[in-house]
Amino acid sequence: MLIIIDKKIPKEAKEKLSKYGEIIEFSTIGITYEAISGHPDVFFCKTDKALIIAANLPEHFKNILKNNNISFIEGIKKVGQNYPATAHYNAAISEDYIIHNFDFTDENILKNTSPKQKIKINQAYSRCNILPLKKNNFITSDKGIQNTLSKNKIEHLFVSPEKIILPGFSNGFIGGCCGVFENKIFLMGSLKYFPDGERFKQFVKNLKYEIIELYDGPLFDGGSILFIN
Repeated sequence: MLIIIDKKIPKEAKEKLSKYGEIIEFSTIGITYEAISGHPDVFFCKTDKALIIAANLPEHFKNILKNNNISFIEGIKKVGQNYPATAHYNAAISEDYIIHNFDFTDENILKNTSPKQKIKINQAYSRCNILPLKKNNFITSDKGIQNTLSKNKIEHLFVSPEKIILPGFSNGFIGGCCGVFENKIFLMGSLKYFPDGERFKQFVKNLKYEIIELYDGPLFDGGSILFIN
């Protein structure tokens, strides 16, 4: 099991995660702006069929995937310095849906999710703002996304992004704090510091998830945790 994380996430979170697989500390230089330069959800998109990687993912990380016998498909679009060139791979994908601003989605993500229903939103940082869960349930910290999910009668929970840390910004987003593997939700931080923590707990408990809090501190947006096996 490979676990790809932003190199900048708290040390305690890395140590706890290392019990579940081999940690790959991800970082890039000169491709995009510093706050998201190590965010997995900016450079990788995991679909049911394949792992899609950014066209300009550094060669070092391609080699790590190859050396671990992990197949991948290179995308067409390059990650760039500014939005929306930072969001080509940031689609949120569930069993039946792909949620993104499709004006910017990489073509190879669309090819590999073609049977799914497309839900278009204005916010291209979809995966940052959405945590996809089983049975097409979602947690989001974006009001526009909440409105779209409501209109489409899709089960979801809205939580405020307040108190989520993203260095360089006033706050981060809920999707970026989390990773899901099997029936576990891994959180970079503790829900006791999160205003909507109890609502989050109840929502995921109803879906039979176990919550793994990776360190004792506020939720930290590290661009999600990517589990690959």
